[in-house]
Order: sequence, then C-alpha cells, then structure tokens
Amino acid sequence: MFLFLIGGLALVAVAVSFLARGARLQPGRADVLTLIGAYGIAGTDEGRPAAQVEPSPLGIAASFLGARLNGRLPWFTEDRARRALLAAGMYATEPRRLMGYQVLAGLVLPILWLLSGPVSTVPLVLGAVGIAAAGFWAPMLVVNRRGRSRLEQIEYELPELVDLLVVTLEAGVSFAGSMQLASERVQGPLGEELRLSLQEQRMGLSTADALRNLMQRADTPSIRSFVRSILQGEQLGVSTGHIMRNLASEMRKRRRSAAEERAQKAPVKLLFPLIFLMFPAMFVILLGPAVFRFAESFPG
Repeated sequence: MFLFLIGGLALVAVAVSFLARGARLQPGRADVLTLIGAYGIAGTDEGRPAAQVEPSPLGIAASFLGARLNGRLPWFTEDRARRALLAAGMYATEPRRLMGYQVLAGLVLPILWLLSGPVSTVPLVLGAVGIAAAGFWAPMLVVNRRGRSRLEQIEYELPELVDLLVVTLEAGVSFAGSMQLASERVQGPLGEELRLSLQEQRMGLSTADALRNLMQRADTPSIRSFVRSILQGEQLGVSTGHIMRNLASEMRKRRRSAAEERAQKAPVKLLFPLIFLMFPAMFVILLGPAVFRFAESFPG
C-alpha cells in the first residue's frame, strides 16, 4: 500500500516537472529549430545565437551539491560523470548537476518513505536504505543506459559511413571533403558526432585532434579502429582510400561475427521465458484436470 503511494507520488512529481519544463521551453522551440541548419556543415549565416535557458532552482542546488561533493569518493567524480554524459550525447548537462541530482534523489526519496510511516520499524529502516541506494544510482543508471544504446547505434552505423568514405575517396575527393559529404547524409548519433568533429575543425582544431576527441566521446571498438587507421595512415603516408577499403572489410567481418554470436545466444535467452512463463501455464492446463480427478478419487 505504501509502496504504491510512494510510486504514485514519484510519478506525479515527474509528470509535473515535465509539464513545467515543456511550458518553459515551448516559446523558444522555434528559435532552436532555426539554428539546426546553421550549426551543421550545410548551414547558412542567417542563424543567430539562441537564448540561454535559465537554470531552475533545483538545478542550481544540484550543481552546488555536485561541486561540494566532487572527489569525496573515488567513484563519485566529475570526470566519471562527464564521460557518461558524453557517451549519452547529453552535452548541455553539467557533470556536477548530474552528481547533484544523484545526491538529491538519494536524500529525498528516503525522506518520503519515512514520512509514509509503515507500522514496523525494521521494514522502515531497510526500505529507507534500499530506496536511498536506488535513488542515488538511478540517474547514473539512466544516463549509462542511454549511453550504451547510443554507442551501440554508432557501432552499427559506422560500416556504412566507411563505405561512403571509400566511394568518395576513390572518386578523388579529399578526406575532409568526404567527411563533409558523409556528415550531410548520415543521420542519428553518428551524424551528430561527425558534424561536431567538423565544427571543431572549423573552429581551429586539426583533423587529428578532432578525431581524437571523437574517439573520446564515442569510445567503441570500431571508432577506435577508424581513428587509429586514419592517424597511422597520415603518419606513414599510406593512401587513405586503401586504408578505408581494408577497414570496411574488417568491419563487415566484425559485424558478421557479432550477428553470429547473437544468433548463438538466442536459444539460451529464449530458454528462460519458456521455463518461467510458458511451461508453468502448460503444466497447469495439461496436468490440472488430472490432478483434480486424482484428488476426487480419494474420499475425504
């Protein structure tokens, strides 16, 4: 009963926060949409700087708490939070604010549980400890899950990017021009990372530094192979088109092996739903009438 009450209050709080955020950001949504083209490679000079959204009091308090508690624990640092946010593509969120949200969730949720007032003291204390741990780790778990999903999508889409680079490089286009053409056609997280890397080059970074930053933001095996192959090719003077073609065949083999591995794991994953969900229902349907008849055969 009390768990349902706490869950309902949490859902109401989340809904109210989303409504407040949507009401605050709705007037500036058109301005943000007009800047999408200006930020990309194919943009024009008609865009103007977007108005910065003022942080809420809750965000200010979270940033203050994150700054005060930064580095107090070995696994609670700003660098760890920054890596998680970069992997998730949440560039507008400050690492200290995420850390502050963890602390606030770990403090507020146990207080709400204690105010609910269960009858027994032992469930009260154990529930408060468990809810505090869950509230503290929940924001980071959400960010890490989003980051894993995003990195998996980048890993899956990278072979198509390499094929596109092979075609443009063998057609005589330079590597920078190939990257620009690819950024205009590739969508999703990989396209966002490409456009961000090209934007860094336009702001003065070299190609090598921009690619290293790409590898830091999207740290996947294919991205590491992609960046290291390009950097080694530039250092050794090898043709970039030849490197890209070899890299494309290697990535195709890696994708094929990953698909075969998932196919081999599928029967094992299907076994658990069969055992715990389907087999009990089948046993009830098939053996239930026999059990009832067997019980009726014994008098009393």
